[in-house]
Amino acid sequence: MANQAITTDSAPRAIGPYSQAIKAGSLLFISGQLPIDPESGTLLNGSIEEQTKRIMVNLKSVVEAAGGRLDDLVKTTIFLTDLNSFAQVNQAYATFFSGPPPARSTVQVAALPLGSPVEIEAVAVLN
Repeated sequence: MANQAITTDSAPRAIGPYSQAIKAGSLLFISGQLPIDPESGTLLNGSIEEQTKRIMVNLKSVVEAAGGRLDDLVKTTIFLTDLNSFAQVNQAYATFFSGPPPARSTVQVAALPLGSPVEIEAVAVLN
């Protein structure tokens, strides 16, 4: 079975040589999402909570384009340029799950593309 690239105009286009997501069997690997508005293509300049919510909407768009939903996520990784924003990111992130949230790692990094303070990648299992 060949891997299938998943793309949607409802999420930001890739800013490099990668796919928004790759479906491999029932697994969906979603590339790191930044708080980019898909219509304007610009980075959201709001609070860390607003940026996290924009990312989660972008992730939702990608997983839905593959036929899934956010509750199909099994693992996420959050990259932050400042771990002092951990609590605010958690608060915004938690509002997107109706069931148990996915397993997760959160790491501080020196920098992210486009100067973003936060990026989230995810893995889903699609039914």
